[in-house]
Amino acid sequence: MARPVKKTPEQWQKEILDAAKELFLTKGYEETAIADIMELAGGAKGMFYRFFRSKEEVIHALGDQMFFLNNPFEAVRERSDLNGLEKIREVLASHRADEEREKINTQAISILKDPRILAAAVEANRRVLTPLWFELIEEGRLDGSIRTGYAKELSELLPLINFWLLPSVFPADAEEIRHKYSFIAEVLSMMGLPVIDGEMCERAQQILGSCGEGRE
Repeated sequence: MARPVKKTPEQWQKEILDAAKELFLTKGYEETAIADIMELAGGAKGMFYRFFRSKEEVIHALGDQMFFLNNPFEAVRERSDLNGLEKIREVLASHRADEEREKINTQAISILKDPRILAAAVEANRRVLTPLWFELIEEGRLDGSIRTGYAKELSELLPLINFWLLPSVFPADAEEIRHKYSFIAEVLSMMGLPVIDGEMCERAQQILGSCGEGRE
């Protein structure tokens, strides 16, 4: 009788994330238990805790994995047909087009009520996204498509905007979120980054407005 193939830690981690992704997309984050994830991954529940401390940690790891597997900044970096401003717009459009990642990120909104998780998410966005935004803004400044003296400040601000819009962090109803989006669009445009359009605003209102329903 053949012995079962022993999986490496890397294989286990990948299979746990793959199982979590499938369940979050089909059943939803709240309806998925750690036991469900490990049943689909084919391992004991104790194996889960060798790699993750909680289900919350899994959904953040999954969001990071999906970003790096389909990194929109890498996709536009070598495109000579786009100027810097157009590349930023393309990055934002690709976020909206990635339906699976958007669905996972939307499910993660509620857990950002936890200050520890929120702080980790802010730090991760600052560390990863700020240099990427800075690169594109500087490219736009050099090619003339972006006129601003605040490249560094904008690159630090952009990763923080989503947190300000989250009703789980700053309570707001759908109308208040729409007004916030209009404010952000106007501020960024005045700073030389006219990147927020009506479609983006409506999409955000649909997602974030539903998360803000029933607030106290």
